Amino acid sequence: MIDIETARRIALSLPNTEEYEHFGRPAFKIKGKTTFATLWPGQQRMMVKLSLIDQSVFHSFDATIFYPVPNKWGLQGATFVDLSKVRPDMLQDAITTAWETASIKTSKK
Repeated sequence: MIDIETARRIALSLPNTEEYEHFGRPAFKIKGKTTFATLWPGQQRMMVKLSLIDQSVFHSFDATIFYPVPNKWGLQGATFVDLSKVRPDMLQDAITTAWETASIKTSKK
């Protein structure tokens, strides 16, 4: 099990990342521009913004840990991670992948 503070530390360890409040939840963006993750403390989960291909890869690993957000955002790569089930290395990979995807978008802005 990963606690909220550990997930926060992983996200903040990535370059140019800052935390802000997004609809009452802690969220993380690069250089103040592109959000790549949001914590859901009450549900013990995290949303990471992945490409659709990356979402599919993580989901195929374990659909009870990595699953699309159940709305239009999920169809655009927004993926929930169940922090009560995910291994630390898998969470690190998911957050880093989301950060890399957001970093590419940020550099184009």
